[in-house]
Amino acid sequence: MKKLITAGLFLIGIITITAQRSIPLYSGKAPGTEKWKQKEAHTYSDLFKTEVVYNVTSPSILVFEAPKEKANGTVILIAPGGGFQSLSINREGIDLAKKLTEQGITAIVLKYRLLETNSNDPAREMMENVKDLKMFEAKTMPIKMMAGEDIKTAITYLRAHSKELNIKTNRLGVIGFSAGANVVLESILHSSDASTRPDFAAAIYGGPDKDALNAPIPSKSLPLFICAASDDQLKLAPKSILLYNKWLEAGQPAELHMYEKGGHGFGMGVQNLPVDHWIDRYIDWLKYHQYL
Repeated sequence: MKKLITAGLFLIGIITITAQRSIPLYSGKAPGTEKWKQKEAHTYSDLFKTEVVYNVTSPSILVFEAPKEKANGTVILIAPGGGFQSLSINREGIDLAKKLTEQGITAIVLKYRLLETNSNDPAREMMENVKDLKMFEAKTMPIKMMAGEDIKTAITYLRAHSKELNIKTNRLGVIGFSAGANVVLESILHSSDASTRPDFAAAIYGGPDKDALNAPIPSKSLPLFICAASDDQLKLAPKSILLYNKWLEAGQPAELHMYEKGGHGFGMGVQNLPVDHWIDRYIDWLKYHQYL
């Protein structure tokens, strides 16, 4: 318990120091979660080897504004992964946000709704749940839809507050890791209103389901950056290739980077492998599409 409290306080300190502000996405309880009783918490995951947030019931965004002298109007909304049980808030969120602000990009970390965690170890609880994959997928489906509403609500907020945030409404991108990549796809493939859709996107070691792979892609050009590792422990690398092919078949701009080694969940971590430089390839891609 002492370790949990210490790690939690450490993470809270990180968020307080580096994010200019945290903004709730809904006034009061988020629709559909009015009866949820769980309390948001933070801890260090020995399994993931990074800090995680879990039991998110009140979705919010953490804002990291680009320095005014560097700001170029681009904003990128980041959806961390964690199997819809937790959020890898640093490695797949805050660390990336800080890197993007160095490029003049305003970065926004999304804390979307998650499954309830009944223990103090959301990562291991999630790994136990996935042993029965069909049951886990059925359990996460409504949460994925809620998280999809959260990211669309965040996109709407950012466009509505573009002047305040010093961003341009037509330079709004999204990037998601693992489960967060599925959340990103919800904003692209299941947005009936173009105002809730991003202008460009990235899916990092995501595992799109059949629904996502069969859904039509919007006709408006929407460049997609995809990255994964062949030795992904969750065997999701082939799904990244299927997603790439889906974009190609639709005549949409797509770029795929498949690293030999890196595993699942590499994020902004350092393994002294070529995969450590995926972020440089992503920045190159942003430059090519003139978002920097």
